[in-house]
Amino acid sequence: MGWRHDSEIRGRWREDSRVLNSEDGRRRDTSGVDRRRGEDGDKERKRPREEESSGGVYIPPFKLARMMKDIQDKSSIEYQRMTWDALRKSINGLVNKVNATNLKNIIPELFAENLIRGRGLFCRSCMKSQMASPGFTDVFAGLVAMVDTKFPEVVDLLLRRIILQLQRAMKRNDKPQLLAAVKFVAHLVNQQVVHELIALELLTLLLEKPTDDSVEVAVDFVTECGAMLQDLSPRGLHGIFERLRGILHEGEIDKRVQFIIEGLFALRKAKFQGFPAIRPEMDLVEHEDQLTHKISLMDETDPEIALDIFKPDPQFSENEKRYEELKKQILGGESEDGANSNAADSDDDESEEEDEKQMKIGDETETNLVHLRRTNYLTIMSSVDFEEAGHKLLKIKLEPGQEMELCVMLLECCCQERTYLRYYGLLGQRLCMMNKVHQQNFEKCFVQQYSTIHRLETNKLRNVAKFFAHLLGTDALPWHVLSYIRLTEEDTSSSSRIFIKILFQELSEHLGIRLLNERLSEPKMQESFESIFPRDAPKNTRFAINFFTSIGLGGITVNLREYLKNMPRLIMQQQKAVSESEDESDSDDRQA
Repeated sequence: MGWRHDSEIRGRWREDSRVLNSEDGRRRDTSGVDRRRGEDGDKERKRPREEESSGGVYIPPFKLARMMKDIQDKSSIEYQRMTWDALRKSINGLVNKVNATNLKNIIPELFAENLIRGRGLFCRSCMKSQMASPGFTDVFAGLVAMVDTKFPEVVDLLLRRIILQLQRAMKRNDKPQLLAAVKFVAHLVNQQVVHELIALELLTLLLEKPTDDSVEVAVDFVTECGAMLQDLSPRGLHGIFERLRGILHEGEIDKRVQFIIEGLFALRKAKFQGFPAIRPEMDLVEHEDQLTHKISLMDETDPEIALDIFKPDPQFSENEKRYEELKKQILGGESEDGANSNAADSDDDESEEEDEKQMKIGDETETNLVHLRRTNYLTIMSSVDFEEAGHKLLKIKLEPGQEMELCVMLLECCCQERTYLRYYGLLGQRLCMMNKVHQQNFEKCFVQQYSTIHRLETNKLRNVAKFFAHLLGTDALPWHVLSYIRLTEEDTSSSSRIFIKILFQELSEHLGIRLLNERLSEPKMQESFESIFPRDAPKNTRFAINFFTSIGLGGITVNLREYLKNMPRLIMQQQKAVSESEDESDSDDRQA
């Protein structure tokens, strides 16, 4: 009996629950029908508030598009509400998926929506997304800066709402909300959407009566936009730092906040390194299109919250046509009349698929470059002789600009050997003889290696010097590359002197001292060798003579020694010529 009694109770409870659920369902369905039809005026007025609180009733995109096509009267309240829901979802979706890489692609899609009608929705979505993801604040600021070029009234509404958010957060001591709003203002200052005076005004207000929280917020604000303030208003920023210095000396704040202030001073000394005003990918607004708003924290602002709620527009069709014309001017006539950008039609899906097919995918991971370097390395190290290696390397298909990788890899393989192997010099010679592009790249490698020669160990330095000596000795590399070397006491270091020593000693062994002297004495090449055999000052000339004499190559300094002997006589002749020209000019003046 007990079991039957329990089962009866369970059965009755299930029946009652079904009845209640069915009644609630009928009530919900009935209310939905009444509100859609607009038969009851009271229910029609209540709907916007319920929609805003619950986010609206979800309708699949295909069903929404079909319902909008079925409606004949395009100015009816029912059609306006559907377009409003579609506009809200589209703006929220675009703002939520924006990032640094797709910002350029999101902007045209956003301009395709009716931002004049949905300006309240755009501002609300931007502020909510920025509050939820403060790390993407610079992205949202870049988005706002782009919108400001075409719709400054929309950005003006956004700024008024941000100011109101700042005022409320300060009154309520809501630190998270204040930090988010302050960060948004900082990046808007960086984008020059808002004037820098509001930044100084905000910092003055935060530091007027300093507390731990207000000082911390001020430090975060200066960290974000200090680089821009340093350029736009250095005196104002200096005054803020003097105020922070005074707060630090007073010592009335917490130790943790004091350390934060000291860190900010160190960041200022480093010129805000690591916190640039605008990242390169965010700098999308031209200077001519820039529009800067001047607002104040003390202004009485009207946030116009009513713009976030659906209201029927008596001139809906006319306003939509006006925006279609404006959209054509902005986007260059990409949109067509009669096509509703808010509806996700099948035609839009097909066009998106075509755009995706036409989109080129770029390799930003440098996988192809790593594979090319690995192939070059394995080819160089696994070949029997230089002829086989050269034949294999020249068969590798290189894209324009990748020829440099082959020369760099050959030089790196040469550096890692314990002793210099002639194999690398012969391979480099073959590459230079086969393709002039490789010759030019090896010339660039010579300049790069000499400029960073102090970073190499002695063993690597010796291998590099012998490698380039082989290329010069075989005329695979033009001798005018020696003009990059300036042999003076001030312009050389211990590493560069060792490099020059090994280079010329190898050239003398390969060519012989007589032939080397003849090559260095060629009249056509004297301009390229002036930096190695300087004749601008007796001190530099003596240094070059002493250097080559100390490494056993005094024979190539014969012409330089004769020039040093005749230098006093040449100087006297020059002075005599100058004095004679002065005397002639004086006599001409007297006769005149």
